[in-house]
Amino acid sequence: MPDQLLTARDSAAVLGISVLTLYNWLSQSDVGEFLLRGQPFTINYLQGGALGQGRIQIEASEIERVKDAMRVRPQPQPRRRLPSRTRQYPGITVPLGRPED
Repeated sequence: MPDQLLTARDSAAVLGISVLTLYNWLSQSDVGEFLLRGQPFTINYLQGGALGQGRIQIEASEIERVKDAMRVRPQPQPRRRLPSRTRQYPGITVPLGRPED
C-alpha cells in the first residue's frame, strides 16, 4: 500500500512550521546545506509538472522521519553538589575572634 502524500501546507502543519519555512528547508536540502538540530539532514519529496515546477508533495512517512529528527531528547546532567560552607574568609589573614590579653 503506497504511503499517503501530503501537500506542502499539510506537511508544514504537521511539523508545526510555516509553509515558507518548509520551502526554505527543502531548498537547503536540495543543495546539501540543511542542518536539523546541528546535523546534516535531507528531506525527500516529490514535485510534479513537465519541468519539475509543479506542486510539492511529501510522503507521510518522510514527515514522520523529519518530525522524529526534530524531537528533543534531554540528556540528564549529573547533579552538582553545592560547595560546603567553610569558615574561611578570602582576604582575611589573621585569626578571627577576640584578642587575648
